[in-house]
Amino acid sequence: MIIANRFTIEDLPDLPHSRQLKVGFPWLTFDGALEPEFRHAHFDENLRHIRVNLCLAVILSVVFSGVDAMVLGPALNRIPSMIHMLLIIPLLLLCVAGSFAQGRHRLYPPLALAAGTSVGLGVVAIQLIASSGGVSIMFPCLLLTSIFVYFMGGLIFYHALAANAVVTFAYLCAGTLLELPSREFGYDAMSLVALNLFCASVVYMHEKTSRLRFLEAALLRELVARDGLTGIQNRRMFDQHIQRAWQQAVRETERLAVLLVDIDCFKDYNDRYGHQAGDECLRAVAVSLSQCARRPLDFVARYGGEEFAVVLYEASREYVAEVLTRIQRSIAELNIPHEASRVAGRLTVSIGAAFILPGAGRTYEGLIQLADEALYSAKEQGRNRVVVMEAEYQSLSTGRFDKRRGQRAG
Repeated sequence: MIIANRFTIEDLPDLPHSRQLKVGFPWLTFDGALEPEFRHAHFDENLRHIRVNLCLAVILSVVFSGVDAMVLGPALNRIPSMIHMLLIIPLLLLCVAGSFAQGRHRLYPPLALAAGTSVGLGVVAIQLIASSGGVSIMFPCLLLTSIFVYFMGGLIFYHALAANAVVTFAYLCAGTLLELPSREFGYDAMSLVALNLFCASVVYMHEKTSRLRFLEAALLRELVARDGLTGIQNRRMFDQHIQRAWQQAVRETERLAVLLVDIDCFKDYNDRYGHQAGDECLRAVAVSLSQCARRPLDFVARYGGEEFAVVLYEASREYVAEVLTRIQRSIAELNIPHEASRVAGRLTVSIGAAFILPGAGRTYEGLIQLADEALYSAKEQGRNRVVVMEAEYQSLSTGRFDKRRGQRAG
């Protein structure tokens, strides 16, 4: 008999990205911090194309400025030429510069919205001047400008829609007030409105797909980074985090602490209560540890088996002692029976802590090894206790401790 296992959205873990997937986003906006996170990622993903498109727009503006001069003639081209040289081209160049600015994620979106609207209004002015002078062949420039604002300027849907709505409204109002030839103006107006409806629909669907892809990719990264049983970060993420934290601590001359937490007599617990109870025990301990290390740069991961790792950045002696006390208290408050324990009648943990100031000539493996030796010492002393090592770091000579040694002891 074949049993079909179908994974549905309801099976996803309770994470911000999965919650957003469940509730949907028909109005193209995310809840809370997900919206700025998406806009940041969306901008980075399209940044290279945005820059190329802006440079292309500058070149085309220069070309069309020359074409306008030939089509309109010296008398009619004076104001359109000024619009090109003093408004459109400078705004496009300003957007190019904004895309390279250090704070571009914050600066570029409002700049692009203002530039897109202003450039569109400038093209409307050129079109109206040409139509008033009896030249009716320049309307396609306005259509091309609308298409550029929708697809090529890096604007999100609502910004692109707002910019083009202002431009379209300005064209309709100005054309009506100037009493342009009704047949041509009516046809052009209908074409512009139809183009906006078509482009808005396409951009809406494209951004909806981009947002869905963003949520799925972020959720996949979260699932890959998390331990499948406990839900906290896994060993792979610990390895990446400790390396980054070490490098940052060396640069900023900050103290770093690693705590290795091992559940006492866990094999005996599994043998006595069964593996399902053991899994529940691991989950409970993981939740407790996560609640004990609460600062933004604190990090908790499942290190392997019944062992967990806690990384504390910018760790003072007082804070390390505080976290250690919290862990012991939280495990005691779980009050999980462990009649097979050789230590106590309730679940207990042994903790090895290494607390050091990283040096440029050493590596993070030595810090982990020091914490491991502290944990071994805690077990040797009878378990259910904490051993903190700090001064021992200077005399540690085994393992991948010193870069210059280039070898690892067995």
